[in-house]
Parts: sequence; C-alpha cells; structure tokens
Amino acid sequence: MKWDEVCKDSLLQDLPYKIELNEWGNIVMSPASNRHGNLQTKIAFYLMSHMPDGTVLTECSVDTTKGVKVADVAWVSAAFLQRNRGTTPYVEAPEVCVEIQSPANSDAEMADKRSVYFARGARECWLCDEDGKLSFFSRQGKMDRSQLFPAMPARIEAEA
Repeated sequence: MKWDEVCKDSLLQDLPYKIELNEWGNIVMSPASNRHGNLQTKIAFYLMSHMPDGTVLTECSVDTTKGVKVADVAWVSAAFLQRNRGTTPYVEAPEVCVEIQSPANSDAEMADKRSVYFARGARECWLCDEDGKLSFFSRQGKMDRSQLFPAMPARIEAEA
C-alpha cells in the first residue's frame, strides 16, 4: 500500500490508532491513549511557545527506508517548509521528531525509528515515555538536553 492510498481510504479515517506503513507497505497501527494525546499536546505547545520562527506539526509523516513513519510531534524550520511545502509524506525528516512511547512500543522499535529519522536528516529525536520523561538524542547518541531547545524540561506533566 502507498501512503496516499492510506490518506484517501475512508475506512481508515477517524480510527483511534496511529497509522504507519512498514517497509513492505503493510499498515501498522498503534493505539493512542488519552494520556498520549495530552503529552503530545503539551510538547507541541511548548515547541510553539519557545521557537516562534518554525512550525509545529502533529502526526507528521516521513517516507523512510522502512516505510512511512509518523512522528507524534515535529518541529520544522521555515527553510524546511519552503523545501517541502505540500509534500505528504515528507521525503526528509523534520529537524526535531518526537515519539511518545506507548506500552506497545519496544525500546528497539523506538531506536529503529530514530535511526530512520536521522537517516532522512533529523537533527534531534526526542522520546517521551508514558510518565512524561523526555530523552533527547542526536545522531551521536543520547544527550542530557536538547541542543535546539535547551530550556525544554526533562519531564512533562500529563493530566489525562
């Protein structure tokens, strides 16, 4: 299956799942809890509040060597938008890709997602666990804090 087919398929609209494609074009679905959505919103709000010259996207699709992956939250610069405006999925990864890990996601799966985002040009990948703890990664590995957003807290408090 191709990503544009997924986007146009009326049977796949309004599902309570995050949809991605694996490297063979098979649909992969992950259920999202209300807590997941709350963490996603808080991270997006923080990014919008602290880097006004870029744009924040939720459910940002990226065409990778392992299928279409969908970052829960992404931050893109104006230059990125100029290069990629109107493209779905993006052929390059946003500067910051954030994944909120659900119980169905293994650490190996999250590491694999980071590697395909970095291979497509991401500068940082963040991982938020279910307790709201953030981990920051560059191509070189784990960082103490984000280099692009150094004031980003290491924990997000979720209400849901």
